[in-house]
Amino acid sequence: MKETYKKEMQRIAVKIRKVREYKNLSQGYLASRIGISQNAYSKIELGYSKITLDRLFHIAKLLDVDTYELLASKRN
Repeated sequence: MKETYKKEMQRIAVKIRKVREYKNLSQGYLASRIGISQNAYSKIELGYSKITLDRLFHIAKLLDVDTYELLASKRN
């Protein structure tokens, strides 16, 4: 169960990074808008830090994507 959770968090982190890069936004920009350091934001995208639901909603809003888009797997 724990391994599945970790894989899902990693998958979401990769999606966040891909959308951010596609929109040509820097980690520093998103970090400053969220109120965290660039290093802390980087750890989110690398899957090293757990992401809270509140922070996920905030990131989705900044990226101008539906939260579901970040959560949905390709199997859906």
